[in-house]
Amino acid sequence: MHQLFSQVLGQRDLSRAGDLFSLEDTEIEACLSQALDQIKAISCSQDYLTNDNDQAVVEICITRVTTAIRETGSIERHSPALVGLWESCLEHNLTPQGENTEDTPHTKIASDITSCILQNYSCPSVMVLAVPVAVRFLQSGNRELSRNMSSYLSLAAIAKADLLAEHTEAIALSVLGGSDNVGSSSKAGLYELTRTSTENKLYAVCPS
Repeated sequence: MHQLFSQVLGQRDLSRAGDLFSLEDTEIEACLSQALDQIKAISCSQDYLTNDNDQAVVEICITRVTTAIRETGSIERHSPALVGLWESCLEHNLTPQGENTEDTPHTKIASDITSCILQNYSCPSVMVLAVPVAVRFLQSGNRELSRNMSSYLSLAAIAKADLLAEHTEAIALSVLGGSDNVGSSSKAGLYELTRTSTENKLYAVCPS
């Protein structure tokens, strides 16, 4: 791992975290998966929810990592580690807290990562890893996350419907169960996604 990333993540050094943006994207690209694994370890630690310093370090590092992934076009190389961090958020509370419905720390992580992953909806190798996790986020209990997932999954269904076929039942339950986590426009997108995936599955069994 790059020396500066090692210091910031290893020592939770918030004072140096901003210096990561002085590095060239190509200079740190090779170590991004390692950085993501370290970020995951920090965010899954027992005191993460009460440690403001660690949360700030993680947020800054995620921004730097996702920026570098986009700029270097290296999403396929780092998608296993990125999706691994994203999926780990599902092990924690994602329901908004307090009177102001403030996002939980792990909701913030999931939100920061979602677009970096799912904007690559036309890339099969990324979607193979991402779609099963995105479907689980539909039932996360967080309305905004559910809306974002349904929007991206609708695009994925258009680009590569076969990747969605095996998740038709879970998607249909989200549409039918409706809950308040999925808005009306998202429900429409999910319905179209389910219909497209089902038709694709039926065609595979009984081609015309």
